[in-house]
Amino acid sequence: MSTLTLGRSAPHVVADAYLRGIDHPQRITLADYAGKWVVLFFYPRDFTFICPTEIDAFARLRPRFAHEDAVVLGASTDSYYCHKAWYETDRRLAAVDFPVIADGAHELSAALGVLREDGAATRATFIIDPDGIVRHVLLNDLDVGRNPEETLRTLQALRTGALCPVGWRPGQPTLSDQQVTVGQAA
Repeated sequence: MSTLTLGRSAPHVVADAYLRGIDHPQRITLADYAGKWVVLFFYPRDFTFICPTEIDAFARLRPRFAHEDAVVLGASTDSYYCHKAWYETDRRLAAVDFPVIADGAHELSAALGVLREDGAATRATFIIDPDGIVRHVLLNDLDVGRNPEETLRTLQALRTGALCPVGWRPGQPTLSDQQVTVGQAA
């Protein structure tokens, strides 16, 4: 398993993806989204307990991510057919209209450093900028769901290109808006 660090280019891996309403796998790569922000979240497995709560939360926020010029992509190491069976039968996933990568070959999860020894993905979130550079990584224990609202806030802060203090929200001043002396920026 490799480890991806901030500031590096996202890997160029081609994978199948499930997309609601299309009856066959869609071949996608992160490079397909060049020029847009990408929010890529991995979850451990289909047909689990915590994962649908997170997936539904990302689906409900997808319009707000789109407003920020960002696409949302889900991913796990399950197959396209497993995704299709789960997403089309679980009512909690009815609002999901973004691609869900089927990383059955483990290429993307390994390249991003989130492949576990048991073949599942770690609960991980990546924000990739329009130039394909990883700007944010968040890893959670498998027993704890992440907060997609915080992912959205982080994306909004990154998009400012400014120094954003703790808890910064759109419309609030950034530290770059204020007089900051050298040595206090970080």
